[in-house]
Amino acid sequence: MRVLIVEDEAKTGEYLRQGLHEAGYATDLVRNGPDGLHLALTGDYDLLVLDVMLPGMDGWQILQTLRQTGKQFPVLFLTARDQVEDRVKGLELGADDYLVKPFAFSELLARVRTLLRRGRSGTEPTTLALADLELDLLRRRVTRAGKRIDLTAKEFALLELLLRRQGEVLPRSLIASQVWDMNFDSDTNVVEVAIRRLRSKVDDPFESKLLQTVRGMGYVLEVGQKP
Repeated sequence: MRVLIVEDEAKTGEYLRQGLHEAGYATDLVRNGPDGLHLALTGDYDLLVLDVMLPGMDGWQILQTLRQTGKQFPVLFLTARDQVEDRVKGLELGADDYLVKPFAFSELLARVRTLLRRGRSGTEPTTLALADLELDLLRRRVTRAGKRIDLTAKEFALLELLLRRQGEVLPRSLIASQVWDMNFDSDTNVVEVAIRRLRSKVDDPFESKLLQTVRGMGYVLEVGQKP
C-alpha cells in the first residue's frame, strides 16, 4: 500500500512518514501544494493524507482538482481547525475523513486502515446506527434515543469499530490492534476496562442492551433482549 503525505510542517510530516513506514506502508512526503498535486495526479497511491493549509495551493484546491480529474483514492484531511463547516466543505469536495490536530498517531493509523479497507471514495455513509444508537462520523457525536452521549476519543473509536462490524463477535486481540494499535497482551485489561466504560454510557441507562459479551470469544454489538 502506498500513501502520499502532503504536509508543510516538517516535524509533523516526518512523524507521519516514519510512523506509517514502520506500520508497513510505502510513503512519499511533500511539503507544498503544487508538488502534492503533481504526485497525486501522476503517482499510483492508495491513500492521500492531506493538510488543509499548504503553501502554493491549499488542500481544498488539491482535493477539488483530484476529484474533477477522476482520482478516487481515499483522502484523509488534516487540519488545526475544528469547525463543522470545514468538515462539511471537505466532505462535499470529496474527502473521506477528517482529523483535527493535535492527534495521537494511533488514531491516525486506525483511520488510515479503515480508509484503505473501504477503498474508493463515497462508498460509506457519514452515520452508523443500530436500533436507537447513532454515531455521526462527521460531527464526532453519539446519541441514543435522541440523548447526547459524551465519549472519549478511544471510546468513540471503539464504538465505531463495533458499529461497523455489528453482529460480528470481535475478539479482544482484534479490538486491541484496531483501536489501540497494540498487540494483545493477556495480562492487559485495557479492552475490558474500555468496554465496561462504554457500556456504562451507551447501555446501562437504557432498557434494551446492545453491547454483549460472548464468554471466551469477545464482544458483539447487536440488538439483545430486555433485562
